[in-house]
Amino acid sequence: MGSGEPNPAGKKKKYLKAALYVGDLDPDVTEDMLYKKFRPAGPLRFTRICRDPVTRSPLGYGYVNFRFPADAEWALNTMNFDLINGKPFRLMWSQPDDRLRKSGVGNIFIKNLDKSIDNRALFYLFSAFGNILSCKVVCDDNGSKGYAYVHFDSLAAANRAIWHMNGVRLNNRQVYVGRFKFPEERAAEVRTRDRATFTNVFVKNIGEDIDDEKLKELFCEYGPTESVKVIRDASGKSKGFGFVRYETHEAAQKAVLDLHGKSVDGKVLYVGRAQKKIERLAELRRRFERLRLKEKSRPPGVPIYIKNLDETINDEKLKEEFSSFGSISRAKVMMEVGQGKGFGVVCFSSFEEATKAVDEMNGRIVGSKPLHVTLGQARRRC
Repeated sequence: MGSGEPNPAGKKKKYLKAALYVGDLDPDVTEDMLYKKFRPAGPLRFTRICRDPVTRSPLGYGYVNFRFPADAEWALNTMNFDLINGKPFRLMWSQPDDRLRKSGVGNIFIKNLDKSIDNRALFYLFSAFGNILSCKVVCDDNGSKGYAYVHFDSLAAANRAIWHMNGVRLNNRQVYVGRFKFPEERAAEVRTRDRATFTNVFVKNIGEDIDDEKLKELFCEYGPTESVKVIRDASGKSKGFGFVRYETHEAAQKAVLDLHGKSVDGKVLYVGRAQKKIERLAELRRRFERLRLKEKSRPPGVPIYIKNLDETINDEKLKEEFSSFGSISRAKVMMEVGQGKGFGVVCFSSFEEATKAVDEMNGRIVGSKPLHVTLGQARRRC
């Protein structure tokens, strides 16, 4: 390539530096509204609202692509947290290469925040320590949940923020500021600590006739218990699992070793250490990832997810129940210890078939239970 010719790679890099991510958008915001909001900052290439590939409903974020990086930088510095459709939006540089974000380098976690501290306040509190890539106070329908994340462009900036802000009082509340840890890392720490001290035992696949007293009789021989509870639904029917809390770790450990896999009233018990919420979420992520990798080799389709399956339902019966709605590429009941886990997936060849199945099967009683059926996202593989 001659020296006088434009450099495509350089042009691409410049173009990417002129793109902004716009988050926390109201669902009614359109591309045209984004264009009108940001056009005064400089010439635009295009705006985009990201949508669900199946339902086409907005996902709450989008992108604004400027012609010139200087205009994008001006918008980032002056328009962050402005209102659009009555709701403040969040700006950050678009990062096509998400390796930095996924690495966690430069990311910090803040908790015990006063509810009055929003994204704007958090941004200006922490911008003194370095260049911020993203900044978000986690909220629900009731407002701030009291914790947040700030991602700096360097580890040094993150360390400065931790050093200066950890333990500081903000609006009369002492905040914790520390290094961000991925859920798997936090779950591993909890798991390592709890294995040597746990006293709470989780038991599932118990019969419907087993109540608190019968469960206590089964477990009390291993040591004194503090509480025994069979979990029930709103109608008072057993959900098939419960918890036993012992006074000592030794008693809990002995019950797990002795009762796990034991058959009681024709049912094989699962007995294990009761996991903390963060461990359960991490396990679900691992299972989902394994399932995702496994399903890459499967034929295309649109999945629907079925919960509250009767224990008598297997793969064949599941496929039979849904086969009248269209062509099924896969029907699978999730299993554990030889027993159905109460949920499964069915993949149809088209969106129309899947939608019809959801409409007609959601709430229908199959076996002895009403099904809960929802539509998944269309995937390249199912």
